Amino acid sequence: MKRVLILAACCFATGATAGHELDDRDLTKGQTLYGEHCASCHGVKLEGQSDWRTPDENGVLPAPPHDETGHTWHHDNQLLFEYTRLGGEEALAARGVTGFASGMPEFSDVITDDDIWDILAYIRSTWPDRVQEIQAGRNPPHN
Repeated sequence: MKRVLILAACCFATGATAGHELDDRDLTKGQTLYGEHCASCHGVKLEGQSDWRTPDENGVLPAPPHDETGHTWHHDNQLLFEYTRLGGEEALAARGVTGFASGMPEFSDVITDDDIWDILAYIRSTWPDRVQEIQAGRNPPHN
């Protein structure tokens, strides 16, 4: 029983601290930047485009929601950052995923890395605590 509690405590602690890139970010700035650069595709209320799971005639999926109904929280912080910075196809190709037609453009020449982290932190802040904890568990522990 004692081993189970120690293991559970270690796993909980890892998940609780694994959102480190998004900790202590400027959420107000992130919300403003989201409105300026993301809302036109992903929705003012993070709702995404309609039929976001159905590819268009070119095989490109519409912009998904960034609220808890979407899949953003299913991914680790670094992938979300790379997806935004490099664009969807390049970020996935860097991880060995090819042949995926992504409509997500590259933002590295548009906004700074810190701005991207602020936007991602804002998005995360809108999720229920339970979803934030699940997503944090997808990140490696902070060294």
